[in-house]
This record gives sequence, structure tokens and C-alpha cells, in this order.
Amino acid sequence: MKAVQQEIDERTNLTSTNKFELLLFRLGIDSALGKSELFGINVFKIREIVAMPSITPIAGTTAHSLGVVNLRGQVIPVLDLPSIVGCKPQTGLNIILVTEYARTTQAFAVESVEDIVRLDWKQVLSAETSGAAGKLVTSIARLDGNTDESRLAQVLDVEAILQMVSPSDGHEVTEEKVGAKLKLKPGTIVLAADDSFVARSLIEQELKALHAPYEMVKSGKEAWDRLNAIAKAAEAEGKAVTDRVAMVLTDLEMPEMDGFTLTRNIKQDARFSGLPVVIHSSLSGSANEDHVRSVGADGYVAKFVAEDLAETIRRVLPH
Repeated sequence: MKAVQQEIDERTNLTSTNKFELLLFRLGIDSALGKSELFGINVFKIREIVAMPSITPIAGTTAHSLGVVNLRGQVIPVLDLPSIVGCKPQTGLNIILVTEYARTTQAFAVESVEDIVRLDWKQVLSAETSGAAGKLVTSIARLDGNTDESRLAQVLDVEAILQMVSPSDGHEVTEEKVGAKLKLKPGTIVLAADDSFVARSLIEQELKALHAPYEMVKSGKEAWDRLNAIAKAAEAEGKAVTDRVAMVLTDLEMPEMDGFTLTRNIKQDARFSGLPVVIHSSLSGSANEDHVRSVGADGYVAKFVAEDLAETIRRVLPH
């Protein structure tokens, strides 16, 4: 029991070191290249890994739905992940990955699970930045460091997958949902960082509905670099950063630098004193919320409910 608890503590404490663990799995032969590629999902999203149980098909469901499974009293939808990404399993669908994601629980059927690897976020490149952009992939992980011979794994965009398979009306952003427009200090913006195309689109809709000027970037490193550039320009004008940036809104899981590290960097730098930071993430649970508090974030909101995000933004902005 002591060893298990130590492993849990070590895994949780990775968030303070810009590291994370990636579950690697295979989905079968890619229809375009004819090869079996590695895919990955952050271990924090995985509730459990289960040998393929009995699945009950549901009439009238979408093309990628296999049905539902009864797992310890909870009925969970099961999605055919190989068919979603365009792969054909060679040995069948043998395992389900039960995931907790953005207030929902669902299972993804896969062909095989390969390994869990511990990586630094610096080993992960944005799929868009690296020219490998695909609608269902947020980033590319270099598994053996940053060498040319490093094995690669595609980190799936679960947000995009779920939105594609079952579009949610609950994600609709309207001015009625978000309420009155924000009253930002004149000349300031909201700096927002998220590596998911779907999440960025929803955040942009929200900020537009709130009539809030914003800049959107794709990683914590981009946000940190942009903040430093703004700070340098503000200093040259004899102004504070808070005369240019009203707040930072950041995801947690991002290539190169995660949201925990970005938040810690901001809160430990005197130049950014008084700059509110809100973490907006699909990673929920008390462990992550404890870490949010430990790095000094001013707010934490789970993705994606327009009203909750607007309420949190209003709460942390200077009045």
C-alpha cells in the first residue's frame, strides 16, 4: 500500500516539474500509410484500463458508438477510437480506456496498450507548429528525447473527438449565457492559451460575446514569451504589464510548457504582480485543484460551460 501511495504522489507531483505521463496505445493499421502508429493520452485523463467487457449496442446511436458498458454500476458509453481516427485493428478491439474528461465519463475502445512513459512537456511539439496539424491531434510527443531518431506518438485531442462524435448544444456560447460585457481597463487584453483547436474556438466565442479584446496562443511557452515581450514594451513606455494585459486564461495540458509551469512563472515574477491567472482545464479532480492552489492561480474552472467561465473571469478581474 505504501508503494502504491508513493507512486500516486510521484505522479501527482509531476505537475510541479513541467512533466507528465503519457499512456501509449495502438489502434491498428492506418488507412493512409498502412502502418500501426503510436497514440497517446495523458494518464491524468485515464480512470482505468479494462479488458474488453460485454458491450450493449444502443439503437440509433452515431456511427462511431459501440454502445454502452455497465462498469461497477455505472453505464458508460463506448466509442470506437480506431474508426474515429481512420485505423483498422488487426487483432480486434481488445481493451477499453475509461476516461474522465471535462465533467464526462466515456470509454474508448483500442487494439492494444503499449506503455506509460514519463515525459517533459519540452518533448512535446504542437501539431500545428510542427506542420503535422490534424483535426484530431493536438501535439506530437518525442518519446526518446529530442533526437532525430526519437520515436513519435500522436497525442489525441479528446475535445475534438468528443465534439465530432457527439456535438454538444451545451457548448453553445451566447451573450445571454455569458451576461453583460466585461469592463476591462482600456488598452488591456485577455491573453488565452490552449493547444486544442476546439477549445480555442469556444474560448474565442466566449471572449467575443463578453466584448473582451484578446490574444490567443497555442502553448504555455507561447504565452510566456508573449508576456515577456509585452512586459518589455510596457517598461519602455513607463507602464506596468497590467496596463496591457487584464488577465491570463490558460489550459493545463500544453506542449513545451504546461499551464502549471506558466502560472508558477507568472506568480513568481515581480513584473506580473497583480496579474490574475485563471486555469481552464478538462483535467478535473481534487488533486489537480490542489495543485492549482499551490501554484497561485486566482481561479480554476472545468471545461466547457460558458456561464461558469464567464463567472470565474468576472470574479478574478480587478473591480
